[in-house]
Amino acid sequence: MKKSNVLSSIGILAATALALTACGKSGNNQENSAKEASKFPAKMPSKPTKQGGTVRVALQTDTPFTGIFSDQLQVTATDADLSSPGSESLFDTDDNYRFTNKGPATLKINNKNKTITIVVKKGVRWSDGRQVTAKDVEYPYEILSNKGTDSQRYSSQFELIKGLKEYHEGKAKSISGIEMPDGENGRKVILHFKQLKPGMYNSGNGYFSEYTAPYHYLKDVPFNKLQSSNKIRKKPLYFGAYKLEKLVRGQSAVWVPNKYYWRGKPKLDKIIYQVISPNSSSQSIKSHKFDVINVVNSQWDEVKHTKKVKFIAEVPLSYWFIGFKLGKWDAKHNKSIMNHNSKMNNTSLRRAIGYAMNVDEVTKHYTHGLTFHITTLIPPQFGDYFNKNIKGYDYNLKKANAILDKAGYKKKGKWRVQPNGKPLKITFMAKAGDPTQGPIIQNYIQQWHKIGLNVNLLNGRLTETNSFYDKLNKDDPQVDMFETGWYMSTEPSQDGMYGDSTAANYDRFVTPENTKLLKEMDSQKAFDHKYRVKVFHDWQQYIFDKAYMIPTVNSYKIRAINDHISGYSLKPSENNNGHVLWYKVGYIK
Repeated sequence: MKKSNVLSSIGILAATALALTACGKSGNNQENSAKEASKFPAKMPSKPTKQGGTVRVALQTDTPFTGIFSDQLQVTATDADLSSPGSESLFDTDDNYRFTNKGPATLKINNKNKTITIVVKKGVRWSDGRQVTAKDVEYPYEILSNKGTDSQRYSSQFELIKGLKEYHEGKAKSISGIEMPDGENGRKVILHFKQLKPGMYNSGNGYFSEYTAPYHYLKDVPFNKLQSSNKIRKKPLYFGAYKLEKLVRGQSAVWVPNKYYWRGKPKLDKIIYQVISPNSSSQSIKSHKFDVINVVNSQWDEVKHTKKVKFIAEVPLSYWFIGFKLGKWDAKHNKSIMNHNSKMNNTSLRRAIGYAMNVDEVTKHYTHGLTFHITTLIPPQFGDYFNKNIKGYDYNLKKANAILDKAGYKKKGKWRVQPNGKPLKITFMAKAGDPTQGPIIQNYIQQWHKIGLNVNLLNGRLTETNSFYDKLNKDDPQVDMFETGWYMSTEPSQDGMYGDSTAANYDRFVTPENTKLLKEMDSQKAFDHKYRVKVFHDWQQYIFDKAYMIPTVNSYKIRAINDHISGYSLKPSENNNGHVLWYKVGYIK
């Protein structure tokens, strides 16, 4: 599974702009929209299918897709979606994202020997007919960790594999901890670890690769030329149900059946992906231009009565939050350095900011109720890891004012000053997005003004996406707080996002308690499920109490599917590593 530390787009807040005072029937309609979405199934009805037919898929983006057809090198969700007909993980999972042995390979964890044994099933072939081999399982580690590829997918978590760090640093020519007992052309690989982690039983754990790469096809391409190679950008090789037949760079892709596919004969003749602007989505749904298309939530009322389509939905593993700049990233030592004198390094100030936000009202009036308030940074989909006892920051101006008064943030005229008497000016950075983003952000700023906090947008406007991330990564000193969001991994460990040695910790907060809790999530004691659950609950409570990040919203993700299609499912146990298992998709007889 791909460790999804890729920031999500502001599109989950898309909706028709409505004045906050516009209640009444409109509010009821929005509540009904949320109820409708909550009742949508996660899959299309299962019915007998025929052979043949073409499915057209909308790829909704305002920019051309990158077209990096490599699971080790691609970094965008758009490229991952585009490659899904061909790209297939080694492992299937159950609905709780735990590995099963039903996929292309089996996996066996040996705690005593600190090893994981992977065996590729016989008959799992690349689209050129070659059996997937042990070397194809090992080669991704070379791609990920070789300095020549400069892969953004490399993570220090891989360094639990013996010898991988030495290879990454150029001190070794091979990775000593990856054993191929039957040779490179065999089907067995044994990964030797320095220690095992409890999350290794779940997809998306980040400690080992779940994908392959065709060594026989790519071995002649130098690592520093791999990403730009035609074998990656034009003619990729996959062992999934379909192979790429035609590509119009940045605009469209045509997939046709892989006749060597190990699960059996795919049902469709073609799958065609076509780029469209999200603004065109509603018209495309109503005109039946595509067989598979995401619904833009702001356009829900326009499309919900469309005939000849079925709506399926999921709540993705994602969330949005308000973050605070509390330090800087030390690139030399690869760690966050917290500034204890930071303007925002005051728990009372951060908590007051959270209680002043009218998130529930915003979601009802700006997002048809399809976006909803969340309480912690662990989504409920993670079952007992989610701490349901945390109620979150509900809208309470009286409480926000009281917190600030008690902490010494006294008012001098319209605005409050810092406890030391100095003026308090807070610069907020929010990313540009759909037309509702501006009104939503201005609403929050007005709420903060109501409690006497002098909060203003960076440069007086929303920040362009590329500039937004550049300023986050470089810890722009003008930024005091910001709004952003994540798509999470399917393994709930948080060290990869909020640890002291990850650049993704954009707040740059580092405390002994946080470090201790994050390490305990993946400690040897955490192999005891009850203990690990307790650590997760304690961490969520700690984040809530200290308000280092303030969770805000998640959103339903709805898809409109041609009602003549069967086999399309969003359930983890019925797809492959977060992607639709296109092998099952076909037209009803």
